Amino acid sequence: MNASMLIRGFVGIILLAACPLWAQGGAEAAASGPSGGGGEAMLTPAPISGQGYSMGFTSETRSNYLRGGLMFSTAYDSDTTTGTNGQPISDVSYSIFPTISLDQTRSRLHWVFNYAPGFTFYQKTSSLNQAAQNLGVNLSYRLSPHVTLSLRDTFAKTSNVLNQPSSDLATPVSGGVSVPNNSVIAPIADTLTNNANVSLTYQFSPNGMVGGSGTFTNLHYPNPTQVPGLSDSSSRGGSAFYNHRLSKMHYIGATYQYQWFLAYPNGGQSETQTQSVFLFYTVYFKPTFSVSLFGGPQYSNTQQFGLPTSTSWSPAGGASMSWQGKLTSFAASYSRSINSGGGLAGAVEYSTASGSLRRQLARVLSLSVGASYANNNILDALPAFNSGGQTISGNASVQRQFGEHLSLQAQYTRLHQSYSDVAAISSVPDRNLAMISISYQFSRPLGR
Repeated sequence: MNASMLIRGFVGIILLAACPLWAQGGAEAAASGPSGGGGEAMLTPAPISGQGYSMGFTSETRSNYLRGGLMFSTAYDSDTTTGTNGQPISDVSYSIFPTISLDQTRSRLHWVFNYAPGFTFYQKTSSLNQAAQNLGVNLSYRLSPHVTLSLRDTFAKTSNVLNQPSSDLATPVSGGVSVPNNSVIAPIADTLTNNANVSLTYQFSPNGMVGGSGTFTNLHYPNPTQVPGLSDSSSRGGSAFYNHRLSKMHYIGATYQYQWFLAYPNGGQSETQTQSVFLFYTVYFKPTFSVSLFGGPQYSNTQQFGLPTSTSWSPAGGASMSWQGKLTSFAASYSRSINSGGGLAGAVEYSTASGSLRRQLARVLSLSVGASYANNNILDALPAFNSGGQTISGNASVQRQFGEHLSLQAQYTRLHQSYSDVAAISSVPDRNLAMISISYQFSRPLGR
């Protein structure tokens, strides 16, 4: 049985296991908690939730709204492409992004849908003009008072991740034990990405919860000649966890995780399978202020280009924190584990640190800053392929609101990458992007 079949079977088992619990939903509805006497539902800590930390203020947390808008931006990119002499060429681009978002909450269901197509035109290099697609769905359904099913899926088609409607290089700060590796930023080139997750949680006692999940990620470059040295990759995985609440503030638990990473460099295939056991601890000073730690051993099995299989044991772990206030939101994380190469020639030893801060300076003025660092070392790298490298990025933006619907934003992004064996990146290791955008947005309440 291959890994893909294993994961499909794993997800199928947890969904089938939920069926009798679903059938009991009507009988259990009278109970307000797992104890049947008003017990409080448990939280799902960051190491096992699989979601990024929200940077919204507590005053912005509203659901049951239809939102839409139109964003127009102009940007200066210091390294749009490389000339025939090997020198970077700067350019000015113009983008337009219509957006639509639906956020709806019902007694058992909460779902969010986002869609933002985009069109970008370059002043000098019209051959780089492109249409983008950004689609996201996040659904949480309570099968019974104790069982919750969550589905998340995001798809993006773009040629420039630095020039998209979302900030922080389109990557929120995450405290999870495993997150997609998006640290390798390709130059302007057609790129397709897809990340999906399905999870099931069951709170079987006032202070006990178990759950499982399946994940899938895919990275595809439709035109490989645009990204010499980078290649397609994908991953699949499954996990199971136990979560215990010591008190209202303190949670501990353990999770087992299996992952299968594939990379397709020119002339071959690299395959790595990992198995991990992590212990985690989370403290909630408030529901909107938490700190998490996780760590444990990780076993890997790697096979490349028909060569003998290599195995290894390595430690993995991380820490994260998140704070959402009325006027300030902050999130930071650090983690080290084996992960997908994100376009490199194989799975990597992945170390990353990131942070993001958002502050409302006045009623109509807000500031956001973010920074990240990632180090990728390819497992059992062959001399013919790249061995890895580092990515460092930072961004800052100021947003000014004009009335109820109109806003103006100025943003600056700095990116440095050192991947000397990747021709697509080594030719443009540094990029500076300055962007100004104006947005019109509206919102309509649903069911009111």
